[in-house]
Amino acid sequence: MTTTLQLGLDTFGDVTEGLDGRRLSDGQVLRNVVDEAVLADELGIDFIGIGEHHRVDFAVSAPDVVLAAIAARTKRIRLGSAVTVMSSDDPVRVFQRFATLDGLSNGRAEVILGRGSFTESFPLFGFDLEDYEVLFEEKVQLFAELRKETPVSWEGSVRSALTAQEVYPKTEKAGLVTWLGVGGSPESVVRAARYGFPLMMAIIGGRPDRFKQYVDLYERAQEHYGFSGLPVGVHSPGYVADSDEQALEELWPHYRAMHARIGAERGWAPMTYEQFAASAGSHGSLYAGSPETVAAKIARVAKVLRLNRFDLKYSAGTLPHEKLMRSIELYGREVIPRVRELLA
Repeated sequence: MTTTLQLGLDTFGDVTEGLDGRRLSDGQVLRNVVDEAVLADELGIDFIGIGEHHRVDFAVSAPDVVLAAIAARTKRIRLGSAVTVMSSDDPVRVFQRFATLDGLSNGRAEVILGRGSFTESFPLFGFDLEDYEVLFEEKVQLFAELRKETPVSWEGSVRSALTAQEVYPKTEKAGLVTWLGVGGSPESVVRAARYGFPLMMAIIGGRPDRFKQYVDLYERAQEHYGFSGLPVGVHSPGYVADSDEQALEELWPHYRAMHARIGAERGWAPMTYEQFAASAGSHGSLYAGSPETVAAKIARVAKVLRLNRFDLKYSAGTLPHEKLMRSIELYGREVIPRVRELLA
């Protein structure tokens, strides 16, 4: 690591239950997400990322709209997507929406471009899954041109060509912060370096250490394409409580149900408690535990992977808003200062 580690939060706007066990409305979940971001801002947390999904279990399908609401109620926290599903969106409109957010928030906007982990947006917006690769490659290529904020000339197969086209609004600092989200594909890592995008790795299972090979590849690819020192970040799930035992006890039923619901679609075996506890262990990818446990784990992974940012995906299935607020409070007040001590 060459700079101070930034520590952020991510959420997909998981549809949660109230403390009485009843499912909340999508609208209430959205309002709660804004309140969670406001708390994060008050605590001095560096970043809040809002994910895009088009499923019954997530309330956020338009992250930029939620981020605009957050921008109006916060002062310093950086605001971004986690991720924007570029394959099924239009690069020009994505740039315009986040450049608008950047202006409204006084330069705090970021966008993380990715494929997304689900495919519901393809039929919803009229795209063919057979075009999965070409849609992402061409749209990322166009976005890289748009980010220069000069007249754009571009031609591809997935949308109409542009000829010396100006795109508005312009950002005040001339360069919208744009990350490329990857899930472990070497081709995606090299793509990020080719376009000069910071790399955001989603590590949601297995040992985080195995991603060191991708950090090494990214650094070699940067050198090949004429870049150096581009930031590297990690997005991973977690939950902070007053003790390790409390964190695992409170998180487990919601995490298990979420895994079972998605696993039924993808053919996964049901998760056992032993697997869950192992993932929350010192070498797993689930950052669940007391502030000291979570901080030590973040600091270790940050050193191994030479990170510039770590984003904790703090929402987990139906875990209630009140418990998420407590987790955010512990993350901001206790985890972040301890991580900084360990890395000093």
